[in-house]
Amino acid sequence: MSDKTPKIGFVSLGCPKNLVDSEVMLGTLSRQGYSITAQKEEADVIVVNTCGFIDTAKKESIDTILEMAELKIQGNCKKLVVAGCLAERYRSEIQKEIPEIDFIFGPDELGRVLEAVQLDSSAAVPDVSIDALYTSTEVPTIPRILTTPSYLAYLKISEGCDHVCTFCAIPSFRGRFRSRSLADLVAESRRLAKQGVRELVIVSQDTMAYGNDIGLRNGITTLLQELSKIDGFEWIRFLYCYPNMVSDELVRLVAEKERLCKYFDIPYQHASRRVLERMKRGGQRAMYERQIDGIRKLMPDAGLRTSFIVGFPGETGGDFDEICTFIRNVHFDNVGVFLYSDEEGTGAFDLDAKVQRRVAVQRRNRLMKEQAKISRAKLKSMVGRTVKVLLEGRSDESDLLLQGRMETQAPDIDGHVLINDAGESEPISGRFYKVVITSSLEYDLIGRIVT
Repeated sequence: MSDKTPKIGFVSLGCPKNLVDSEVMLGTLSRQGYSITAQKEEADVIVVNTCGFIDTAKKESIDTILEMAELKIQGNCKKLVVAGCLAERYRSEIQKEIPEIDFIFGPDELGRVLEAVQLDSSAAVPDVSIDALYTSTEVPTIPRILTTPSYLAYLKISEGCDHVCTFCAIPSFRGRFRSRSLADLVAESRRLAKQGVRELVIVSQDTMAYGNDIGLRNGITTLLQELSKIDGFEWIRFLYCYPNMVSDELVRLVAEKERLCKYFDIPYQHASRRVLERMKRGGQRAMYERQIDGIRKLMPDAGLRTSFIVGFPGETGGDFDEICTFIRNVHFDNVGVFLYSDEEGTGAFDLDAKVQRRVAVQRRNRLMKEQAKISRAKLKSMVGRTVKVLLEGRSDESDLLLQGRMETQAPDIDGHVLINDAGESEPISGRFYKVVITSSLEYDLIGRIVT
């Protein structure tokens, strides 16, 4: 490419799945000779990969687009491109409302980024077709530029979702569930291991359904077995487990394989049978408690994370109390609590008995207070133990501290191990150390490196 090749700035919003899409687009641009800049003020073209899941995510996406549009008006930016979920869900609306947007495309047409960033409309556009599964006949090995730390990478194993949860709009803009091939995933994972990735985090909209659509029996366990054979990885973790699809076989596999993190992220969303029926998820608290008992019988120290939605239409005080009883009985390591977001196009949008936001906020605050007590007690019981920690670098809290994570702490969503004594040598980010826990906080542990 010539010296006039535009510099591309990229903003990726939302979940790790969106981040992987961004990394694939960045790699595709780099392969074609484009230069990527981390300084948005220097960029000739800015691409915003948006999230459109719930109100807060949509607001962040719109605010970011407007911020970048200002750079087009006042700064160096000559072209503004919008991609991703919000682009797919509200394509015509945002084009009409934000005329500064020059090009827009959705998550199932990632190859269009090459057309989107061109400033010279007369120039030939490389004919590269890349979809949401990263399949491409033109580029057999999809390039990818990691934006995570060098020791960490996400692996997106599928796209879309076939569940009909009434609170969720994802199937309307991410489509039906489709799995990537086992061969592609193993090949990509081997490349990541050779690049120095030590923690591989598996993500998708519905991780437990992997392989169902391509004739793979027990697809997720088959995939995990294959990935656990790859030298280089120390930790392999998987996120987003649909509750009724966590099989006994999967739990046994995690218990047996050293590289598989003893960590289960199971978004139960609620504990009341009545609310779960309105969510079209099924299940109930007693069933979920038996499931967690089964996991802990094999792995007493397994990390357990879940999330709940409070304020769902029709949720009563009694329904909410079911969640409180659930977390007191189970003692989750980490809990996320989300306010119900009334999303057009979802089944819940038309449900009756909407809960006042004030009440939903009160319930969220109460639940988080309950979980904070549980977390404090669980972490206090860790004092004196020696644990394996992946060192991440300087702490977000203070430059005087280092921070890392145990295998029961997922990146960006759980707590940390804060290190206030690194010993005589300077520890290296991305390496594993033994740390003795000396004290605890509400969501974090404090310790010193012993080897």
